[in-house]
Amino acid sequence: MKLSRAAIAFYVALVFVSGMALGAFAHRLYMVSTVSARPNPEEFRKRAIAEYKSRLNLTDDQVSRLNMIMDETRARIDETRQKMHPAYQKIREEQQEKFRGMLNPEQQVEYDKMRKEREARQKQGGRGSGPGI
Repeated sequence: MKLSRAAIAFYVALVFVSGMALGAFAHRLYMVSTVSARPNPEEFRKRAIAEYKSRLNLTDDQVSRLNMIMDETRARIDETRQKMHPAYQKIREEQQEKFRGMLNPEQQVEYDKMRKEREARQKQGGRGSGPGI
C-alpha cells in the first residue's frame, strides 16, 4: 500500500505531537517530584494559613493575628540561626581540618581545589554539591 504525501505528513506530525505531549508530561512529572517537593517558606506559609482558615473557620482578625505570630516566630528563628552560625562554622572548619590532616600532600592539593570550587558555586547562589567536608 502506497501512502500519499498528505498521509505521510500527517503521521510525521502525529509522531511529533505525541513526542511533545510525552515530553511535557515527563517534564511536569519531574518538576512535581523534585523541584516542587519542598515549597519555599512563603508558599508553605500561604498554604498553611489557607488550611487553618478553611478548616478552623478563622476570622479575618484571627488570620491577621496568626500572621503576626508567624512573623514573630520567623524573626526569633532567624535571630537564633544568626547566633548559632559561628558555632556551626567552627565545627565545620574543625571537621575540614581533621579531614585534610589525614590526606597526603597530593590529596590535600586536590581537596583544597574541591573546596574552592564548592565555595565558588555557593557564591553564585547554588548549593555546593558533594559531601559536606
